[in-house]
Amino acid sequence: MQPVRTMVILAGLLAFALVPFVADLGGLNSLEGLATRIVIYAIAAVSLDLIIGYGALVSFGHAMFFGLGGYVVGIVAYHTSMGEPLLGWEGSNAALVVWPIALAACVLLALAVGWLALKTAGVQFIMITLAFAQMVFFVLVSLQTYGGDDGLLIDARNTLPGVETSDATSFYYLCLALLVAWTGFCIMVVNSRYGLILQALRQSERRAVNLGVRPLTFRLAAFVISAFGTGLAGILWANYAQFVTPDMAAWTKSGEFMAIVVLGGLGTLLGPIAGAAIFIVLEQILTGWTEHWMLVMGPILTLIALFGQRGALGRVLERSHG
Repeated sequence: MQPVRTMVILAGLLAFALVPFVADLGGLNSLEGLATRIVIYAIAAVSLDLIIGYGALVSFGHAMFFGLGGYVVGIVAYHTSMGEPLLGWEGSNAALVVWPIALAACVLLALAVGWLALKTAGVQFIMITLAFAQMVFFVLVSLQTYGGDDGLLIDARNTLPGVETSDATSFYYLCLALLVAWTGFCIMVVNSRYGLILQALRQSERRAVNLGVRPLTFRLAAFVISAFGTGLAGILWANYAQFVTPDMAAWTKSGEFMAIVVLGGLGTLLGPIAGAAIFIVLEQILTGWTEHWMLVMGPILTLIALFGQRGALGRVLERSHG
């Protein structure tokens, strides 16, 4: 199984790497943008799979980190372009300044939400994460200075030394490099001693506790790592679309991320990348047929969940190997 798994990974990397060339050769101008969306959503899905697939923590509110990461970029860009100081700071368009601030905001929110939510389990955990996500959504809607329900336009992408982020192809490869790096990091996490303990908690919390493990500490760390990755996806989305809206933090966005994880294969980390590609391509096709595309997508996802329980790549990317 391992050689097949390696071949699938290499084929996937090659396919993503060749997207700009195929788009140029075929005159498919929209292909690169579609691939960028897939890569960004894949980062969020890999992050969510870390806690669902390996920690059995079903978060239905991860879109709050996606939205927060994007909005920090948008708000800083607004004050920078308008020349209006933000808490006495004149702002910046440098990614090395703005992105750490956005990620820090996501980490702080994750610490607060995780600490409260992880005192519960099961349905209660799901509902608490959903409740916090809805709170963030309504806070973003109420920010009339930043567009309220209509969202906020971003004048220019954040600058990064050595990368021409304003160029679509360069930005795509930046997103792809971050996806590869983030997925590699998550694989290292789940295969580390920490990751083994997290999986032990999933399998039998009582046994792990008897061995001296403190569940809250380990699960909170996983929740924060997952939020960090989802916030990174939000930052990239804000730069890609140059537009942020409260819908980025809506419960429907959390549902999309969960659907992508299930499509690709729970507890595989690599599977959600394929899940993101399937979901977004299906969305693209179905929206061309009808504006009520979710009426068609819903049954498709249900059938996959019922009859393909290991997802698109679950059988190839064995759970035990992350």
